Amino acid sequence: MIGIGIIGAGFFGAIHARAIAAVPGARVAAVCRQDIDAARAFAREHGGNAHADWRALLDDPAVDVALIATPHHLHAEMAIAAAQAGKHILLEKPMAPTVAECDAINAAADRAGVHLMVGHVLHFALPCLAAQEVVASGDIGRPVLGSSWLIKLWMESNRQAWHLSRRTGGGMLLTAGIHALDRLVWLMGGPVASVSAMAGTHFHDQEADDSALMLLRFADGRIGQVASVGYRDGGVGFAMDLVCEAGTLRLDFDQGVLLGRGGAWTPVPNSIEPDWAQRAVEREWQAMLALIGGTGPNPADGRYGRHLIACIEAAQQSERSRREIALA
Repeated sequence: MIGIGIIGAGFFGAIHARAIAAVPGARVAAVCRQDIDAARAFAREHGGNAHADWRALLDDPAVDVALIATPHHLHAEMAIAAAQAGKHILLEKPMAPTVAECDAINAAADRAGVHLMVGHVLHFALPCLAAQEVVASGDIGRPVLGSSWLIKLWMESNRQAWHLSRRTGGGMLLTAGIHALDRLVWLMGGPVASVSAMAGTHFHDQEADDSALMLLRFADGRIGQVASVGYRDGGVGFAMDLVCEAGTLRLDFDQGVLLGRGGAWTPVPNSIEPDWAQRAVEREWQAMLALIGGTGPNPADGRYGRHLIACIEAAQQSERSRREIALA
């Protein structure tokens, strides 16, 4: 039985805890939250030893894997310490706010010989898996151009003060828009070479961005675009289009996956499920256990996580300089 320690036993930590309970071979072994009373309440519901100090959780011998689901600016210190403690790591996205921090995390995991997976949960969401299967089949040829967007309410009930500041890794793009970026880069199946972007804060009184548009130039010359918008009020837009050599593919979390040919759309069977997010986190933990056990690949390793942060860092630099920026 693999013991999992949850650093950040809050809103999303609870989603992980429920997923862990549904995965054979895994259990919540320890939880951490600065408020020890809240940590104990979390532990009573989901199991495990309660800690107020994340370092104490890493010292807990019952913990084999550290889940890090904390504010973004804390990821690097915690992930490096987890690697040094010999713990495998599931690190919630974004991997870290900067490429330099991603490099430090990857170096620590390599030195310690531990497995590191970045929590890009869309790699386990049924609509995305169905779209990836269509692309991998070659039936509609290779993706040539992609457009991916996440347009949603920014001030949700779980929004925290640290989400609103650049200094703590906040902003719509790092917090939520990265899902749209991840989905595009993954399904296009190739590295990004350069980025142009416009970003700003158009809807809220905060330091960090709530809106961004990115243009991606892939290393082989293909192109894509990403929209990341956190509005005051509106309807959710969480979809993408892939224009391929012999057809088009639309991925929509309300309608599932649609295949475009001959001027018409055809639904792809079994491409949508109720409560897709919770099921995706369960698949994520199944993949993590397979990785640890040597029976499965790493769907989102530290190099991939770093690449997405390099795209965002280039977007931030492009906004400042008004130029296309090559990735570091």
